[in-house]
Amino acid sequence: MATFMYLMKDSKGIKVEGTLKANSLDEAVNKLTKEGGTIISVKSASEGAFKGKMSLFDKVMLFIYKIRTGISLKALVFFTRQLATMFSAGLTLEKAITNLEREEKNKRLKKVMRKIADDIKKGFSLSEAMEQHPGIFNNLYIALVQSGEVSGTLHTVLNNLADYLEKIEDTRRKVLSAMAYPIFILIFLIFVVWGLFYFIIPMFEEVYGRFGADLPAPTLVAIRISNLIRENVILSFLVLLLAIFIVFLISLTDKGRYFFHSIFLKFPVVGNLLKNSIISKFSRTFSILMAAGVPIMDTMELTENIVQNAVFESGIRKARFMVKEGYSVVGAYRKTHIFPATLLQLIATGEETGDMDRLLGKAAEFYEKLVDSVIDRLTSLIEPILIVLMAAVVGTIIVVIYLPVFYLGLAISSGHN
Repeated sequence: MATFMYLMKDSKGIKVEGTLKANSLDEAVNKLTKEGGTIISVKSASEGAFKGKMSLFDKVMLFIYKIRTGISLKALVFFTRQLATMFSAGLTLEKAITNLEREEKNKRLKKVMRKIADDIKKGFSLSEAMEQHPGIFNNLYIALVQSGEVSGTLHTVLNNLADYLEKIEDTRRKVLSAMAYPIFILIFLIFVVWGLFYFIIPMFEEVYGRFGADLPAPTLVAIRISNLIRENVILSFLVLLLAIFIVFLISLTDKGRYFFHSIFLKFPVVGNLLKNSIISKFSRTFSILMAAGVPIMDTMELTENIVQNAVFESGIRKARFMVKEGYSVVGAYRKTHIFPATLLQLIATGEETGDMDRLLGKAAEFYEKLVDSVIDRLTSLIEPILIVLMAAVVGTIIVVIYLPVFYLGLAISSGHN
């Protein structure tokens, strides 16, 4: 007999979650129906939370597929909000999606809307139609829509989902805007240094060559690097592309992702920003899933997939297995040693009171404010730090270039003496 996880409401409207043994999904549903109450979801325990690993080739193909078929989060937020508004106003799903499809400017999303409307017309549910487009609708989106369909609260779920996506998009936009300036300055610095080595240093080398004077060691090293760059421009470019591609492949492996993500989290200031952003997303996702009635094991799996950081994914995965073995949710998360005490205390209180969705929503708001404060501090610190960095790098190269002039001046002055 197979094991099935279920979530249902009893006659008093209280949510009940558990597992039962049955030969098939239909038999499991029949057993639960006889107990009375309203079934929210029934799912095989072998599904969802314990799937097999993808190969590196599968990950590369999935990455390419998402680029080819994906849309921006902003576009998805707008679609979800519009669909929620139209459905709440009394339009059928097919009619609402057809109306949105007529006004949509994004060709990819327009094509997907047309296909979803056709599938709904054929008898598919909204979640089943959306499952055919994983490049746009992830597992979290599908799970929430499915829970709304089963519980008869799809309009509420769509509104909550739109709110959730808006908050996630807002947090991501703030983090990206904070990171954009330093990344731009660093890229600009690389081009400046490359220009100095490719154009400026060869000019000074030619001038110094006319004097036939002995050059100081730092200047000789700079000239050799310059010659190496100028003589191997195409090769250097190809090596750079190869290095980027290798790093990309390594970042797709489990160990590579974990290595890079653990380094990112250890960066001064920036690491704290990323950690607070991840915890905010984790709390917000956990909250909306619990409020929608998604079973705890599925909730933990979906939050693992949504945090997009290998260190936190590993911790959540370990916690899932500990919960399966009988640990409490807060006990499992505490043993991972990656979640802050404030969040753990709110989870513990939520487990005791049965109000975890509301408390985790409060946690999400708290960490979103922390993200804002870190961004403000980072914005005030990053500009002077980057100016000092640029001055140090460019200044060092210029000093190295002019060292022979200083030496020549000293030699002339000592000769006059």
